[in-house]
Amino acid sequence: MKNNSKKLTKRIIAGKYKGKTLQLPSKTTTRSSKAIVLESFFNTLQFDIIDAVFVEVFSGSGSIGLEALSRGAKQIYFMEKDRDALKVLKQNIALTDPNACEVFSGDSFENITQVLARLRKMKQKAYFYIDPPFSIREGMEDIYDKTMALIASLPVESVRMIIIEHMTGLEIAQNLGSYSIKKSKKFGNTSLTYLSAE
Repeated sequence: MKNNSKKLTKRIIAGKYKGKTLQLPSKTTTRSSKAIVLESFFNTLQFDIIDAVFVEVFSGSGSIGLEALSRGAKQIYFMEKDRDALKVLKQNIALTDPNACEVFSGDSFENITQVLARLRKMKQKAYFYIDPPFSIREGMEDIYDKTMALIASLPVESVRMIIIEHMTGLEIAQNLGSYSIKKSKKFGNTSLTYLSAE
């Protein structure tokens, strides 16, 4: 009988922690961003990310936020609800710089107020990377509606840019609150859409 308990992993691609192996939660728990998506995203923002604050809204393993940290971001806020994913996330953070990372455990839609309060207090603007579970997952049918409402509610003074990783084919309104779509890129079933207030 084949042993299916082999751990899923992914490596940090570039920067200070290049080559560090991150654990991934089980596929039933979260869906890891594809390497090609990650690479494109960081090529787009490569110099902007240096000394920036970065919020990963549905963190899973934290691979996006930790990649940002590795490439020079100064502070990462992780948001994750799933208990197994949180365990893996904390293990992964321990491989990098825990002092530059803060984890908000629980429902991202509720915890966003805490994150925004922290940004306001520190007078910081952040990149928000939002990668909700795909709506085809059971119990997630309204996830995109909630995500769009969340984006529209984000205060401009706390946001540098918003990036959504989503199912290709999802219709996103050109304008969400104060934000408008600047560009969108497809990678098979997954797309990245960039929004900002400028």
